[in-house]
Amino acid sequence: MRVAAILVAAGSGTRFGTHTPKQFLRLAGKPVIRHAAEALARHVDLLQPVGDPALIGQALAGLSFLDPVPGGASRQGSVLAGLEALEPHAPDIGLVHDAARPFVPAGTVPALIAALKDAPGAIPALPVADTLKRATGLWIEATVPREGLFRAQTPQAFRYALLLRLHRAAAASGTSDPATDDAALLERAGEIVRIVPGSEENVKLTYKEDLPRMERALASRLVTRVGTGFDVHALAHARPLILCGVPVPHDRGLAGHSDADVGIHALCDAIYGALAEGDIGRHFPPSNATWRDADSAQFLAHAAGRIAARGGMLANADVTLICERPKIAPYAEAMVMRLAAILGVEPGRVSVKATTTERLGFAGRGEGIAAQAVAAVVVPGA
Repeated sequence: MRVAAILVAAGSGTRFGTHTPKQFLRLAGKPVIRHAAEALARHVDLLQPVGDPALIGQALAGLSFLDPVPGGASRQGSVLAGLEALEPHAPDIGLVHDAARPFVPAGTVPALIAALKDAPGAIPALPVADTLKRATGLWIEATVPREGLFRAQTPQAFRYALLLRLHRAAAASGTSDPATDDAALLERAGEIVRIVPGSEENVKLTYKEDLPRMERALASRLVTRVGTGFDVHALAHARPLILCGVPVPHDRGLAGHSDADVGIHALCDAIYGALAEGDIGRHFPPSNATWRDADSAQFLAHAAGRIAARGGMLANADVTLICERPKIAPYAEAMVMRLAAILGVEPGRVSVKATTTERLGFAGRGEGIAAQAVAAVVVPGA
């Protein structure tokens, strides 16, 4: 059984009132759409984003997803675009999810897929608990009975072939009453749609005040972990000097199996330590010829990937280079920018600075360069 998910990210978010569409705003350091994509990716074989390809590519960099396709004039048109793009992959089940819903509870997708065993469609929904009023402006006209009413959520799950057929038929009919969700198309066709329990956590980002509320909710479920790292390499002739991913003019470079970038190596160890995943040698053994003269940026990219794989984010990183020469200050800003780019975070989360040993020890004698680093990562708690 092949499961695909359409991640609908084509909306402009006019009710939200920002120039940037709400699904691309940052929530706890990551775009809202990325939270949604990471949650879906744990359960699906194919992820098909729909929306601005450039914005989506930037927001989902490093994740596995199909080439984004532009959205349509309505949500219904955007979903059809995603379904058409998936047709060559022939999925059995199609999920449709709003990119503005960043929190998908772990049990929701399995429950939806299980429900499709005896129904062609299934959605998560919550029973309406509040008293409902129908009003004109600020004047109440009537109380609406709430019995049997539910609040629909996404992702919604369907047998793919049926949903594609119904969307094509709706588009061909040119109806002026587009469906506000995909279950409505099945309802109009007389097909059965099952309800599985929804969750109050599965909220949709709609208004500006929703974003800080989501930040607070996310923070309450996260744990901050701190790791430290230290590395040292001797200076040697006929080697370029690379520090924190930046070439630094000097008469000698650092000796080592890779490019011997002590700043990145120390930072990798700090991240791996925060995740309790060993050290850089465990992931990239110096005995492996693959890493001879390798660019250490790929080691740091791997460490960043491990944070993402745990559903976490880098809170901040601090690197201290220890040497008498060369002077680091002229290159510190470039180092910050380079590390931030590799890690996929804002430069404000990264610090690079330098100190000397007052001419004491190997660093003081100009025999080598050392680095120490601290990294704080935020990951979901147990």
